[in-house]
Amino acid sequence: MNTQVHFPYLVKAKNLFNNRSNSGFTLPEMLVVIVLIGILATLGIPNWLAFVNTQRLNTAGSEVHLAMRQAKSQATKEKLTWQASFREQDGILQWAVHATTVNPSNANWNNLDSNVRLDAETTLQISNGVRQIKFDYRGNSAPRSITISSKSGGKAKRCVYISTILGAMRTAKEHATTNNEGDYCY
Repeated sequence: MNTQVHFPYLVKAKNLFNNRSNSGFTLPEMLVVIVLIGILATLGIPNWLAFVNTQRLNTAGSEVHLAMRQAKSQATKEKLTWQASFREQDGILQWAVHATTVNPSNANWNNLDSNVRLDAETTLQISNGVRQIKFDYRGNSAPRSITISSKSGGKAKRCVYISTILGAMRTAKEHATTNNEGDYCY
């Protein structure tokens, strides 16, 4: 009995195992893949870095807003004047919330992200290198603002405004054009 006639599938399977080919990729194929990965990385990395910087600014902006709200809340709760203080220490922006009777150097300072800095648009009062916003016993404050931006550059900014004498707060981010005062964050 001839196995090739009656069992053609066995012959094909036997030939597949006997004809071993070199499997894998050739050098030109590998180079094409590496070049494509490089092109995609070149296009994607700047967008990813911009996204990460924006997220850092959003987080820092939320912390600044929370610090100012905490100072206002403590002022009305304790019927004393409280302040939110901000300073740069060793290149890191820090914040503290404390009664005005406490010396800022003795306050409990908290670090913001090390890639965030105070922007020139900040209008907080400055005393001994510490920028501050004070809230009286009713939570009132003079209109002021704090603006933060990324140390690595870019146009992204985050702002917290005390927009009325009653201490109403709002947050904002950068715009493409300036307002009447020449600020981009309004």
